[in-house]
Amino acid sequence: MRLEEELQQKKFSSEFLKAVLNIEFTGNWLDSESNKVLKPFGISSQQYNVLRILKGQKGNAISVNNIMSRMINKMSNASRLVEKLRKKELIERVTCESDRRQVDVRITEKGLDLLVEAGKGMQKFDNMKTKLTEKEAKLLNELLEKIRE
Repeated sequence: MRLEEELQQKKFSSEFLKAVLNIEFTGNWLDSESNKVLKPFGISSQQYNVLRILKGQKGNAISVNNIMSRMINKMSNASRLVEKLRKKELIERVTCESDRRQVDVRITEKGLDLLVEAGKGMQKFDNMKTKLTEKEAKLLNELLEKIRE
């Protein structure tokens, strides 16, 4: 559906404004759709992001600040997300070797297992929702990166 129809607006003051709104709208739509896929697993897309970051550590623990710096949504409350995942036993706290005051976290086997299962759902989501060709996706990535330069 066209953005004008989604937002019930006849026209925009500029194509640039429309592009910015389209990016924001589409990002929110994608987040909402991925949350629907992840709901049966009891995690949000932000929690899924934390688990993927921790999986990438290959068993090594990292600080919450390090997780936060790698998150897709920089506005997420990483400490709150980490605590929710800890209560679900998907991650565990580890005392930092170099600084006893710092508490690091790492993914548990239960977290890895959930990530595998949730990943299957997310792969189906990616395959079903993607209407772009590989070439179009590459161009879109280049354009979005150009905006952030």
